[in-house]
Amino acid sequence: MLTIVIIDISYLHASSPNSIMKFLLFCSLFFLSLTSVGQSKDEIAIKKILAEQTLAWNRGDIESFMIGYWENDSLMFIGKSGVTYGYKNTKDNYKKNYPSAAAMGKLSFTLIQVKKLSKQFYHITGKWNLNRTIGDIGGHYTLVFQKINGNWLIISDHSS
Repeated sequence: MLTIVIIDISYLHASSPNSIMKFLLFCSLFFLSLTSVGQSKDEIAIKKILAEQTLAWNRGDIESFMIGYWENDSLMFIGKSGVTYGYKNTKDNYKKNYPSAAAMGKLSFTLIQVKKLSKQFYHITGKWNLNRTIGDIGGHYTLVFQKINGNWLIISDHSS
């Protein structure tokens, strides 16, 4: 849906700085509100989880990073070493492969696509990057989120 907004600014004068400031404030708030248009409550919740994971990782806190994952033996993680099943095994692999702040670096995600599959599932595609003193690394990921007991959780992660 395309919305066209026409605003009459003929009343603005250089001699009226308050009018100009009010207009600029209105424009800022209007365009800020457009950034969330089209995003469902579920998409916003999923993006919040990814943002919280990024913050946790950048603090060196793998325990908090893992909160976004389904704590279940059926969690599936696919990485360069193949398929890993289970929450504990996935967390153990993170701790083994990223044993220090230098190895963890600073994480950033770039979302490519957030796709609703059903009321219970979302498919996320994006890029990940670790900015590290020992050398940057990055790749792509696909995540499957499932709503379990009212919470969005990652049930499948393919990062390479």
